Amino acid sequence: MAQTTLKLEGLTCQGCVGSVTDELQSLPGVTDVNIDLVNGGVSTATVTSNPTPSTQQLHDAVAEAGYTVVD
Repeated sequence: MAQTTLKLEGLTCQGCVGSVTDELQSLPGVTDVNIDLVNGGVSTATVTSNPTPSTQQLHDAVAEAGYTVVD
């Protein structure tokens, strides 16, 4: 299993966390998503997977939920 950490912008509540979690868990290979919500700041998502989705797939899933991955 591999873990990928994403920094996310725009999450403000547990509903946001749920939306992003659902989109990331729909990717092939993703087994777990853990999001540390920082309201009004940069939240962190840890994605556990095997195989690991591409960076583009991860970014697209977050965008589909309506949020942004930041560097």
